[in-house]
Amino acid sequence: MRIAMIGGGYVGLVSAACFAEFGNQVAVVETHPGRLAALRKGEIPIYEPGLDRLVAENIKADRLSFGDDIAHAVEGAEAIFLAVGTPPRNGDGHADLTYVFAAAEQVARAMTGYAVIVTKSTVPVGTGRRISEIVSRLRPELDFDMASNPEFLREGSAIGDFMKPDRVVIGTDTDRPGGAARAQEIMRRLYRPLYVIEAPILFTSLESSELIKYAANSFLAMKISFINEMADLCERVGADVHELARGIGLDGRIGRKFLHAGPGYGGSCFPKDTLALMRIAQEAGASSRLVEATVQVNDARKASMGARIMAACGGNVRGKTIAVFGLTFKPETDDMRDAASIPIIHRLVENGAEIRAFDPAGMTAAKPLLPDHNVTYCVDAPDAATGADAILVLTEWNEFRALSPERLRGLMQGRVVIDLRNIYDPAAMDTAGLDYSSIGRPRNPRSNSAATPEAQGV
Repeated sequence: MRIAMIGGGYVGLVSAACFAEFGNQVAVVETHPGRLAALRKGEIPIYEPGLDRLVAENIKADRLSFGDDIAHAVEGAEAIFLAVGTPPRNGDGHADLTYVFAAAEQVARAMTGYAVIVTKSTVPVGTGRRISEIVSRLRPELDFDMASNPEFLREGSAIGDFMKPDRVVIGTDTDRPGGAARAQEIMRRLYRPLYVIEAPILFTSLESSELIKYAANSFLAMKISFINEMADLCERVGADVHELARGIGLDGRIGRKFLHAGPGYGGSCFPKDTLALMRIAQEAGASSRLVEATVQVNDARKASMGARIMAACGGNVRGKTIAVFGLTFKPETDDMRDAASIPIIHRLVENGAEIRAFDPAGMTAAKPLLPDHNVTYCVDAPDAATGADAILVLTEWNEFRALSPERLRGLMQGRVVIDLRNIYDPAAMDTAGLDYSSIGRPRNPRSNSAATPEAQGV
């Protein structure tokens, strides 16, 4: 099958490479000159494990191509995916659909025959119908169908998520005569390799499909905010948040994932999608108080972290050197969007701290977002820890777990370790003579309750 992917960003590039791996001919349209030049040379402008190999192999197999000519890309395509950015609109948090509608107009003018136009971008309810109206207005004679196919890709594991998904959601215009049978048939053929592994394929209306993505992300964000509030309660009453998370997570109705306490969620999806869902609900005259509370709890969480860190450092960080382990919002990505490190490091620098930071993938992206003074970027974690008065863990990269407490103590000048991701064993840190604090666990160590990657669920 021939496919056009409009947009070579994170979602578009991962989706295009995976569709090509399914055996399809995929033409990616990317209008940014620098990004396009890199992609044509096989250089991946984003950090995603395994993506460089997948792209290179499918370029070599002549199944994946990159260009800036929409007319050439859509010629003969049975499915045309819109995978352009939908950033929060300035001032109100609603998704900005400027790029989506502009791409829809360009596609409408370029199409020469029937195709399914598919929104891959995360878009508010009603967007599919608005695109359909735009295309029909520009080309009243054009035969096409509209579909919604939201992505559920986690940064750092996107290829696995695409190839072995929990589910695939496909919304079509069920108001059309025949229930949009042609569109459903094309989408079934496109996802045929997933039928072989019995991945659930859910067909819905356009409206349901568009809302599912926002509802799913908001529910997961709510789980994170909930466990963070429970972590604070655990600290007050002497309970252990890891034991609590396991105790409730083993309930099949709740599930173990996204019950890892930390400094608050960030990234490209949860912050913008919770805000967008609030706006969708407000415009529809429906209540979204749980989502609103989730956003408020998360904002307050990040704001409180600076005070927690300064308290662990004796109430004052002026003149102190703090080693920061991790800058990105999660491991296995270079994404700095809404990362907890941004407000935390700004506050520490404002209060006179010297920062020695290391992140395996995110330092280039972090530099424009962090203070331009009092921040030194180091070659690795031991380099950051050398001579530090305190160590602050902000991202749970596995290479930080591999550093023994004894090694950390030998590198440091001080002995304070503030672990906002709970990656270390409190008892081992205590034995090494470190003044260790974490999230939602008793300061008096009594068992090995360090988090595992499985427990993080992200």
